[in-house]
Amino acid sequence: MKTTETPPVDTAEERPPVTEVTVARTPPAKATEGRVLNFFSHGMLVLWAFMVVMPLLWAVMTSFKTDRDIFSSPWALPDRLHFENWSRAWTSANMSDYFLNTVIVVGFSLLGTMLLGSMAAYVLARFDFPGNRFIYFLFIGGMSFPIILALVPLFYVMQNLSLLNTLPGLILVYIAYSLPFTVFFMTAFFRTLPSSVAEAAFVDGASHTRTFFQVMLPMAKPGLISVGIFNFLGQWNQYMLPTVLNTEPDRKVLTQGLVQLAVSQGYKGDWSGLFAGLVMAMLPVLAAYIVFQRQVVQGLTAGALK
Repeated sequence: MKTTETPPVDTAEERPPVTEVTVARTPPAKATEGRVLNFFSHGMLVLWAFMVVMPLLWAVMTSFKTDRDIFSSPWALPDRLHFENWSRAWTSANMSDYFLNTVIVVGFSLLGTMLLGSMAAYVLARFDFPGNRFIYFLFIGGMSFPIILALVPLFYVMQNLSLLNTLPGLILVYIAYSLPFTVFFMTAFFRTLPSSVAEAAFVDGASHTRTFFQVMLPMAKPGLISVGIFNFLGQWNQYMLPTVLNTEPDRKVLTQGLVQLAVSQGYKGDWSGLFAGLVMAMLPVLAAYIVFQRQVVQGLTAGALK
């Protein structure tokens, strides 16, 4: 009787394939290099923050000291808060009038700059017409033009228009000074917005004016806040333009008032009042940036994210 041997069945095809998992490991040299770079960058940020924050804190602390404490112990904390320094700077040095003039000038000039700049930027970004690029590059050229070269002709232009030494004249100059950067920034921002939303508004029967103010402008809110903060900083701290175009004592702005406060001291040396006035001029700028810092970052990164 013959026995038939059954050949062994190769079950290799039935077995699931084995997948080799390769674990990528960072070479020790690259990992060390990354840690060193990370430590260096964080160290530079801490150093930069220290260099920026410490003078501000020192100025605020000094504004609550007496003149004797400022020179005897400049780095020590005040024995008590001398709020009379602030009241003296606010009343005797006419800081209240300077502050009010600055609020009026910066408020109206900022409103005019944002309105006119956003309208011009929207047209340059969304519509094609002959001379579009030429007008856009004219605004770009305005950013590179030094304002010091325009002071003398600007003085005579304002004098011929009877706007010299007036707050409305200073408002118009601030608007013209801030428009190039506003148009440049907002043109790039409007180009990142989707055109389908505006087209849907036109289909629904909205006019160009209504589409701009009710559809596109709210969508550009992060960019408006960002460029508004930059314009606010530049206009609030502006000194050269009001010094040349606004010499009336009762119409001076806050930067001129600080110089007037320092000069009027003579040999008295009211350093505590001077530091109090300096902090008064600095607080609105810090408050505006602290409140809108998130919108500023969103506006600056919106173009990159889209």
